Amino acid sequence: MRNALFALLFCFTPLHAAELTLELPGGTRTWEATTLLAHPQARDVTIQGDVTYKTTMHYRAVPLAALLEGVKADQHLQAVALDGFAAELPAAPLLSTQGARAWLAIEDPKQPWPPLGQGKPSAGPFYLVWTEPSAARIGPEQWPYQVARIRYLPAVAERFPALLPAAEADAEVQAGFAQFQKHCLACHRLNGAGDAQFGPDLNIPHNPTEYLAGDFLPRYIRDPQSLRRWPQGKMPGFSREAITDEELGQLIGYLRHMAGRKVAP
Repeated sequence: MRNALFALLFCFTPLHAAELTLELPGGTRTWEATTLLAHPQARDVTIQGDVTYKTTMHYRAVPLAALLEGVKADQHLQAVALDGFAAELPAAPLLSTQGARAWLAIEDPKQPWPPLGQGKPSAGPFYLVWTEPSAARIGPEQWPYQVARIRYLPAVAERFPALLPAAEADAEVQAGFAQFQKHCLACHRLNGAGDAQFGPDLNIPHNPTEYLAGDFLPRYIRDPQSLRRWPQGKMPGFSREAITDEELGQLIGYLRHMAGRKVAP
């Protein structure tokens, strides 16, 4: 869910086929797009209301669970895109074979997908899409496109202690930390912590709760262009289906709490 400047693109030629690297507990494997298109579990899937294209889309895709050899439900994965977007993904939904189901869509160079905008490439060559996403409340940041790598990593709290609320923080702040991981960490860092290379840090030098007073911050999160019209703006709006008013309050509570816990990178 982001518009970006794509400085690096895959080239679909016999000499340089699009590749996806999987770094998993069982080892590292690189898949070429042509191999995945011929995978025995590949099938045609229809995605209603595709998060990126905003319409019904049809893809050739492989169940992501079929590629996650050795991954367990309680583990954590990260999908890294070409533009620095880094989606943090609990493994359990990715491994599910019922309800919400994750698919790796593969762009066929003979049938390329539509561009993301004028002068922009498509969402390919690899795009994580979902069937029945509402069954597990899959958020828009869990649909990474132009994916180059999927890797197993320790949980966010273990990797980035600078993101942690104070030990005495109440349950609402802790819940807000979970919302931050789900909705914000794919694009933003906080206290310099995180793997994303896409959006600005949300605490250094200033936390948005310090300069967006009243109801301006929730309004901005719901619809960034409603506060500041900027054609080059990359941040999407987050609907109530993606994050409820209660969850949004928890997220803002976490950000406000972290404004008092600045750690210079």
